[in-house]
Amino acid sequence: MPDTPFRVRPRQSQPVHGVTIGIMILDTGFQRVPGDIGYAPTFRFPVQYAVVRGATPDRIVKPKADGMLDLFKAAADDLIALGVDGITTSCGFLACLHQELNAYCSVPIATSSLLQIPLVQSLLPKGKRVGVLTADKAALTEDHFRSVGVTPGLPVAGMPPNGVFRYNNRTGQPVVDRDAQESEVLGMAEELLTRNDNIGAIVSECTNLPPYSAAIERRFGVPVYDIITLVEWFHGGLKPRRYTD
Repeated sequence: MPDTPFRVRPRQSQPVHGVTIGIMILDTGFQRVPGDIGYAPTFRFPVQYAVVRGATPDRIVKPKADGMLDLFKAAADDLIALGVDGITTSCGFLACLHQELNAYCSVPIATSSLLQIPLVQSLLPKGKRVGVLTADKAALTEDHFRSVGVTPGLPVAGMPPNGVFRYNNRTGQPVVDRDAQESEVLGMAEELLTRNDNIGAIVSECTNLPPYSAAIERRFGVPVYDIITLVEWFHGGLKPRRYTD
């Protein structure tokens, strides 16, 4: 069928075609392994990256400081000019900028995997609740949750401050030990589930955790939602699957 005149975004001249999802990626140097949002083949569809220069791992935990909002607005402008239909980010801590970026962008934006929490919670049996895995428990505040419509107070477990995962990210290691990182993530998940026996599903804040989601589900038998599940759902609405007889 031909396009109707009711498109939300009129077609316009653009330099890139065929990319629906734009990703604002942090200014990092560590190895991105399969499943990570920064590993392009993770996705079953093309994605367009925009590196947010200056948005380093040590600064991003407080994205409302140091003019970070302007950096992400500029990156969003670049992606929109390229022709993407929707934008996401590579850090769950950007939840606290969701309202500002949502008001600024002319295309839909999914800033953080934490956006999934209300939906996931609504799916769980009575008495079960969502647990959260994060890169930095001390830095994940009530503001991050409230900014994406989540009531604070959920059980949270974070990566060890001096562990291998945060060391690799902080120092920009060009080659990482995936097995060592997986072991650390499984330990974090075990801590979360051991301390909270009513968790029915996990939502991972950190966008570097999806490579280990399957291992968490396999070991502990709980559903795991992360930035990749969010982006796949997001893309599914922006480019619905076409069906034929």
